[in-house]
Order: sequence, then C-alpha cells, then structure tokens
Amino acid sequence: MKTLYKEIVETNLECIIDCRICFSEMSGKESFNDCPKCCIQCADACDMLIKVITADSVFIKQYALLCAEICDYCADHCGEHEHEHCKTCAKTCRKCAEACRKIAA
Repeated sequence: MKTLYKEIVETNLECIIDCRICFSEMSGKESFNDCPKCCIQCADACDMLIKVITADSVFIKQYALLCAEICDYCADHCGEHEHEHCKTCAKTCRKCAEACRKIAA
C-alpha cells in the first residue's frame, strides 16, 4: 500500500506544479470558463490529499474521491483551451484523477 501512496503523492505534486504554471500563464488573460480559477482549487485539493496521506488519516479515501472530482473538473476546463500550458495541465489533472480513484477503491 505504501508504494501506491508514494505514487499518488508524486502524481499530486506533478499536478500541483502544472496547475500553478497554468494559473500563472492564464492570469490576466480572458477565459471563457473556470480556467484559471479551477487550477488553484485543484492544486489546493492535491496538496490537502498529500497532507491527509502523510498523516495516515482515516479519511484518505474520501479526500481522494474529492480530489479526483476536482482534478476532473480542472481537466475539463483547461482542456477546452488551446494554450500548451492548459493542455499540459488538463493531461496531468486526468492522470492525477485516475491515481486518486485507485487509492479510493
């Protein structure tokens, strides 16, 4: 189980980085949807899941499901943009959502 947690922490860190890059690149630009706001929410959710995992909380599965939902939401919104950083963010968010669902199962 520890290997799975290590994988999710690494995936979440990657998602945090790509979401913050996307947020930074989109700041001040017009957006027709929730990008870049979703990026901050997603990065925060991933950070919280890492904290819950490292605390060995009894709520890991619940946080993982919520994190997956937020990652999917962010992926949907960023994926609608043509910017390379948005596409990267969407791809990473989808990967993170998948990993979150693994530990929630």
